[in-house]
Amino acid sequence: MGLKTLNLIARKLADRPAELAAAKAAGAKVVGFQGYTLPEEIIHALGLIPIRIGLGGSDRLVELGGRYISTKNCVYVRETVGLFAENTDPYITGSDVFAFDATCLQTYRTAEIIQYYFDKEVFILGVPRNFYLPEAHLYFTEELRNLVGRLETYADVKLSPEKLAASITLYNDIRDEIVAIYAYQATLDPLISWEEVFDVIQAGYVLDRRDFLDLLRALHAELAAGQGAAVIARRDDEARIFISGSVIPPGDKKLISIIQEQGGRIVGDDLWSGLIPYVAVDIRDATLEAVAHAYLHRTPHGALPYLDLATDGRIRRLKELIKTFKANGVIYHTLRYCDPYTFKAKETKDILEKEGIPLLELHTEYAGSDIEAIRTRVEAFIEMIKLKAETGVAA
Repeated sequence: MGLKTLNLIARKLADRPAELAAAKAAGAKVVGFQGYTLPEEIIHALGLIPIRIGLGGSDRLVELGGRYISTKNCVYVRETVGLFAENTDPYITGSDVFAFDATCLQTYRTAEIIQYYFDKEVFILGVPRNFYLPEAHLYFTEELRNLVGRLETYADVKLSPEKLAASITLYNDIRDEIVAIYAYQATLDPLISWEEVFDVIQAGYVLDRRDFLDLLRALHAELAAGQGAAVIARRDDEARIFISGSVIPPGDKKLISIIQEQGGRIVGDDLWSGLIPYVAVDIRDATLEAVAHAYLHRTPHGALPYLDLATDGRIRRLKELIKTFKANGVIYHTLRYCDPYTFKAKETKDILEKEGIPLLELHTEYAGSDIEAIRTRVEAFIEMIKLKAETGVAA
């Protein structure tokens, strides 16, 4: 029997477009946003409704978006543009303005395209390349202050410390619940799978955030009642897969399905569409400076350049999560023309193999033409992991 809260989340998702339309009819304003370093707490604290936009997995929308943006951009970016061109997605049509950050320069290019071709009002949050320098904090704080000013003008409201504090508390609670729930999928006999947790996280992109927190708490309680504590352990015959690399947005199930069909069990990820945005976000005060500091000092996005591998926060977090979730293999997934993650694949593989962790790099897109090739490589990788797990000797 399935978890009751998962069914409730599915019903909430089905009802959300109509709920959003009713809120807009009552005077609410919606901000569709995309990015990794854009603090959603700010949008929420201003009384605006934040909706994270973007889908994956549709080659048709990729082709449509490619009529407006270069086909040398990644398929996720092209599909996002395709959503605007088609103009039927309820979260695109339901958003009044849009906000993007410049963590990934292709995402920034998306903002330029939708402003130019589709006449959308777009706010941009600048993100420093040298995010680790003291000057970066000053720059990002001022960029955030500028974004707040533009949103305040748009919403005709001032950001109050009290409302910012309340939103920070809400989002901290959401992060805590997601991290706690996430551990359950990696236990020996889980009531919830990684894919189901991943879908829950992505449901939070669009659901009302207070409702989402209530749902997370109900799901956590249901899991605790059925399993007790979330004790992560591993069987000797398991191929426990950790997914890394490019974004896997809602709608893109190709790789996930192939891994599971071939007998792999996904137990973790460091995707910016998955767990990683909820890990180690330490907002200590209800100030823009504190928010800026927390977002700059969490796990770095792969699109931000960093040359010292010994102190690379992305690599350090990846190794920590692999150990925490007891994964014994990594599938590093890169979308075609996602250059930052593609460039970092070799260095990531070399570092993990020194730790005895095998890594399979897969380069893909949303078309179905590469499914059989990916299936063959995944099947061989999983067989190798299972053999190594059982015998201690790699194939």
